[in-house]
Amino acid sequence: MSEKSTLSLHEAARTLSARPDDLHEVEVMLAHAIEHGELHANVKRWATEQWEGLQLPGNINRLETYIERSELSAWQQRRPAA
Repeated sequence: MSEKSTLSLHEAARTLSARPDDLHEVEVMLAHAIEHGELHANVKRWATEQWEGLQLPGNINRLETYIERSELSAWQQRRPAA
């Protein structure tokens, strides 16, 4: 079975998180990259009154914002090593 080619921001963060406690931090990192044009995504934003859970930069909806797996991989390769 092949991997799906598009991930929600939340799914992408889960693939990059070393520990479950890091999940929101990674979601924020991805949202920041999207907001600054470093990572291409199909973005859906929450209206302020609709917000659920922890907020991300730009009111990005973590469950309905989608990132192509190839875009995520390319973004990871462009990032400086930590």
